[in-house]
Amino acid sequence: MSKRFLVGSITVALVASVALLLVRAYTRVEPVNIDFERDGLVYNEECAIKIAEAIWLPLYGSIIYSSEPFKATLMDSVWVVEGTVHAQFGGAPFIKINKKDGKILSVAHYK
Repeated sequence: MSKRFLVGSITVALVASVALLLVRAYTRVEPVNIDFERDGLVYNEECAIKIAEAIWLPLYGSIIYSSEPFKATLMDSVWVVEGTVHAQFGGAPFIKINKKDGKILSVAHYK
């Protein structure tokens, strides 16, 4: 692989990463009326996935986005959020979040 090709590839990857981060940062979020006593602090799948991303990003870096789409499943008042395993990237992140209080019960990245 030539040095020029490598530098070009890295440049494209960096520009794409910055563009993705900007899109995510400026995505508008509408307020929701939620009864936290009844619905819990982590009230839906989207909320569970956003919390998972906030935990995974500092731990594993932006490589977690190669495991999209993320899937959240509610099991006995615990959200289980996991990434999709793609053959070219290897494993996927995994997290358990308590629905009522948002407590992180476990975090892992499977290979």
